[in-house]
Amino acid sequence: MLMAERTRGAGSPARYGFTDSRAEEQLRAAGWWSDRGPDDSIVNILVSLSRVADPDLALRGLDRLREVDQAGWPELVKTLRESAVVRGRLLGVLGISTALADFLVGNPGEWRRLSREEGTDFTSYRDKLLASVNANSADGTTRTRNDAEQALRTAYRGLLLEIAAGDLGHTVEPELNAPSYVEVTGQLTALAEAALNAGLEVALSQCGVAGFQERTRLAVIAMGKCGGRELNYVSDVDVVFVGDGDLELATKLARTTMTVVGNSCFEVDAALRPEGRAGALVRTLEGHAAYYRKWARTWEFQALMKARPVAGDAELGAQYVEMIDSLVWSAAERENFVADVQQMRRRVEGHVPLELTDRELKLGRGGLRDVEFAVQLLQLVHGRGDSELRSPSTVDGLAALGAGGYVGRADAAELETSYKFLRTVEHRLQLRRLRRTHLFPETSQKAELRVLARAIGVKPEGDRGEGDVLVVEFRRHAQRIRRLHEKLFYRPLLQAVASVPTDALRLTTKQASNRLAALGYAAPDGALQHIRALTAGVSRRASIQHALLPVLLDLFADTPDPDGGLLSYRKVSEALEDTPWYLRVLRDEGAVVERLAFLLGTSKLVPDLLVRAPEVLQLLGDPARLAGRDPAEVSRSLQAAVRRQPGLQSAVTTARSLRRHEMLRVAAADLLGLMDVQAVCRALSSAWAAVLQGTLSVVLNRRQAEIGGAPARIAVIGMGRLGGSELGYGSDADVLFVCEPAEGVTDGEAVRFASGVAETVRQLLGAPSADPPLQVDADLRPEGRGGPLVRTLDSYRAYYARWGEVWEAQALLRARFVAGDAELGQRFNAVIDPIRYPEGGLDTGRARQVRRMKARVQSERMPKGADPTLHTKLGRGGLADVEWMVQLLQLNHAYKLPVLQTTSTPGALAALAEVGIVDATDAAALTEAWLLATRVRNATMLVRGKAADQVPSTGRDLAAVARVLGYEPGDDPGEFVDAYRRTTRRAHAVVERIFYD
Repeated sequence: MLMAERTRGAGSPARYGFTDSRAEEQLRAAGWWSDRGPDDSIVNILVSLSRVADPDLALRGLDRLREVDQAGWPELVKTLRESAVVRGRLLGVLGISTALADFLVGNPGEWRRLSREEGTDFTSYRDKLLASVNANSADGTTRTRNDAEQALRTAYRGLLLEIAAGDLGHTVEPELNAPSYVEVTGQLTALAEAALNAGLEVALSQCGVAGFQERTRLAVIAMGKCGGRELNYVSDVDVVFVGDGDLELATKLARTTMTVVGNSCFEVDAALRPEGRAGALVRTLEGHAAYYRKWARTWEFQALMKARPVAGDAELGAQYVEMIDSLVWSAAERENFVADVQQMRRRVEGHVPLELTDRELKLGRGGLRDVEFAVQLLQLVHGRGDSELRSPSTVDGLAALGAGGYVGRADAAELETSYKFLRTVEHRLQLRRLRRTHLFPETSQKAELRVLARAIGVKPEGDRGEGDVLVVEFRRHAQRIRRLHEKLFYRPLLQAVASVPTDALRLTTKQASNRLAALGYAAPDGALQHIRALTAGVSRRASIQHALLPVLLDLFADTPDPDGGLLSYRKVSEALEDTPWYLRVLRDEGAVVERLAFLLGTSKLVPDLLVRAPEVLQLLGDPARLAGRDPAEVSRSLQAAVRRQPGLQSAVTTARSLRRHEMLRVAAADLLGLMDVQAVCRALSSAWAAVLQGTLSVVLNRRQAEIGGAPARIAVIGMGRLGGSELGYGSDADVLFVCEPAEGVTDGEAVRFASGVAETVRQLLGAPSADPPLQVDADLRPEGRGGPLVRTLDSYRAYYARWGEVWEAQALLRARFVAGDAELGQRFNAVIDPIRYPEGGLDTGRARQVRRMKARVQSERMPKGADPTLHTKLGRGGLADVEWMVQLLQLNHAYKLPVLQTTSTPGALAALAEVGIVDATDAAALTEAWLLATRVRNATMLVRGKAADQVPSTGRDLAAVARVLGYEPGDDPGEFVDAYRRTTRRAHAVVERIFYD
């Protein structure tokens, strides 16, 4: 690089980045430039100058040093030529900071300290500052206060120069080591602590305190960034003073310390003390404790997180920290704690002028406070039960949150990177003039942006200069911080965790067992075993579980079956332990945790489905996606996925998987009250029909490929609840198979082909599985189980015309094409319409058959010992009551009233009321009962995990069904039973009156 620069030879100083018209004059005055160009001996200095943030500013600084110390100039030039360390450090400082350049000019020879490798810790800084204020003058008298302050100011500024030079040197000389963010802020903090100690030493001397330790004790407690060891170059240093003994003397010492340090180094701010600026500057330990226990506000505990003794009486300081420790780490239990912290952040943000909000590094949206507030809130909430989180440092606290699983690894890494970037920008801005500023330059300030970018190390990209790249980077980091801040800071789970008492966070103690019993767990010892299994070890997974379980235990306690919910949660967690996003979703999405807890503590069907369809878990946080899918779209995507499979078995496996996903999605939305019962039934029916269509298509394609053609067209006709789009979670699919021979194919050949296809579909779908059954039931076909599985369309026409019975006409009222050849399905409907909608309705004899048949079905099929008032299907006012009455009226009137030609029971009731056959009040009572019975039947399946027609009459199942139907946890489940009986009793009365005429 050096040789490349040498070859440039003579020319303009602009070659080295100088733009000031005075640059050549300054270079000539230094003896570095002639008419031939630069002197060869100092080319390396010029190359280094070209790398600094502002070459013109650095050259002016050198020119000023030459003017004030001409005798020392040759030594400086020689050192710059020979020492990359001094060259990088000195030029780096001169190229960015006018304030530090003024210090160097005002104190000739101070540049020599940049060649020394000395200690950068608190002890080293303290010794140097104490030496500066304690040194005696030549005549043996003690320094005056003004002299002490001046000496402290010079010593402090010299050490600050060393820190800045070490921070900037690598930007000029790349071979120099770049200190980390933590190293720089740690050095700045150590220097501030040393200054407080030196200031206290001056105060003791100037106040003439004799026997100080016998009269009073004073401890200086660092707060804010000093307490967190993350100071800026220019910061107020927040402190709290704790005294003992003579408080008047302690207050005098504290006030003098603040003045001395304020005049020499930085402002010392004690506004974080109890009662703020209006409160006593120094309080006793007991006074602090009394205030914090009785009067302190939430933000004060947030500030106390960073409290750390840094000067004065070490024992008193340690006692103070010990006293506040329990207060700080129980603050999250305060009422509205999380909301208070969130409100405080909004209030701080609201104080930023609107025109500055996008440039404010500290307080604006996406600024440093966004990170700090989010980290502190998470620390205060989770740190009660995890001492690893109790760090006063933002960066260390964020790292601990990431390591413990409270924040995602990627989120923690991104947030740390962006936070350090903004802090670096802040440091460089403050170094310019050693003034406290947090305002990013405006985009119109091109020169300032370029200097700032070069000081940070930002490089140009393509046609964008350093300043433009810096603006893009700044906005990117600010947007990332804001996104993650809103994700973490407003996480709903935080309030739930904060509401858990601190003792309850200790999950495996005897007190935990007692608390579980008090919460309603029937087997608290068993619950503790589940907790131990979930939190065992030191893995990240165990840490996340440890954070989640206190909340989950409370949430399960509000469900009908807390023990079952916790057991299901353990099973789901163990089944999904290798699913990388599982615990992350629970941790980051409070709504998901709350909804999952309700589902697991209410339903036995959901956990079984969830372990095989875990992707639905991610939908729990988005109600619109959970409940808003269009059944037609679901059907299309399911069929397309099945068709893409290479073989029969994989096609069926895919169909089962997608049906499982859809059933779980619907079940979750149903349990959470996001879908009404008719939408649930339509979605389940659509999924069943799609499975049939997809499987039938794959089987047909395989058979056609085997025999080289299709001897017949096939259509599947949905019957019963499938035909009415009224399927429940445990319903079979009642169907008819109809075929039509291809040209040149006999009926027998067509039926054999179609029967083989239909039987294969039934076997594939009906094979044993852990999922709810996929039974294809064709018992409603002509001649029932004794008849052929498949008939041709002509055979159906002939059978119904000659042999069809009234119950078959009744069954056909719900016939609907669901799969296969749609055109054939439409023609089948045309064949059966005269059968199910007979001209002139039913004669008296056939109507009597329907009534007798209903009575016989209810008598013969009602389970022995069943309560007829609580049987959803065959009980009084149940599904059969309403459906038989509706179907009788359809058989009688649908021919002349096409509005009644619907397969839907609620749809037919609405039509009957519309045309006046049934009174609107009666239709409403029947609809209410039918919908209620359907809901209860579905709810019972969800709660028990298996189909049942009997309403639970006692126990957890009854409580769970009541909860699913909208009753509150504290309600008496008997009220639900009474309501069910009242509703169905009214409907039964209407059925008795209308059905039996």
